[in-house]
Amino acid sequence: MSAVWSRRTALWAALTPLVAVLTWSAPPLTPPPVTGTPPRAEPGRPAVERTAPAPEIITRESWGADESLRREAVTYTGAARALFVHHTNHPDDYDCADVPAMLRAMQADHVLAKGWDDLGYNFVVDKCGRIYEGRAGGLDRFVMGAHTSGFNSDTVGVAVLGDYPEGREVPPELVTAIAKIAAWKLRAGTDPRGRVRLVSTNDAARVPAGEPAELDVISGHRDLVPTHCPGDALYAALPEIRAEAARTRMAGRR
Repeated sequence: MSAVWSRRTALWAALTPLVAVLTWSAPPLTPPPVTGTPPRAEPGRPAVERTAPAPEIITRESWGADESLRREAVTYTGAARALFVHHTNHPDDYDCADVPAMLRAMQADHVLAKGWDDLGYNFVVDKCGRIYEGRAGGLDRFVMGAHTSGFNSDTVGVAVLGDYPEGREVPPELVTAIAKIAAWKLRAGTDPRGRVRLVSTNDAARVPAGEPAELDVISGHRDLVPTHCPGDALYAALPEIRAEAARTRMAGRR
């Protein structure tokens, strides 16, 4: 497993202290629009406004996360302005029954090999459409991950187990799972089909520190970091994920 992960780019391993992130809101799906500055990190629990219910999530306890590996206290951010989709670069022919063991190995690699504080992603999704809790800190909070260098503040990182190169079929249940996370976790008033303006916090991304980046609210890892992640097939499915997230969010407001 470590050999697989050593091929992943080290650029997105850099974590920075929580800093201000300037964004603009995409047109809200329903009034009233969200105005003002998004909430900043707090030592306690930031207020969370949702427009879709939480999906069913397999907790860290259920998949056997090793809590003794965690190195630092959890950092919380403001409400999520964007969601980044990743892949894990595992072979796509894995058995979904083996996912808990895969997650335990991935957590150990992220901490012991990469030197991160915990599993880098906020959520992990398998090809069967099951959603797993990633980085610790509470499902009902906005936890800073280690998923997209320079853009970990006020964002959510979702990793799909697999590779998904060009020509590989992306299961519809996987699309639905990512869309459910986006509809639940994105800041109230945000259109998953919209655009957002974020400011880079370090030079490890394609965008230098302090410079703005305008991108889709639901973007791929490759949009900000020089990598083929999340795979050509999964990247091509992002418009479908955005559309389904918007439908889910609108249905939640009825």
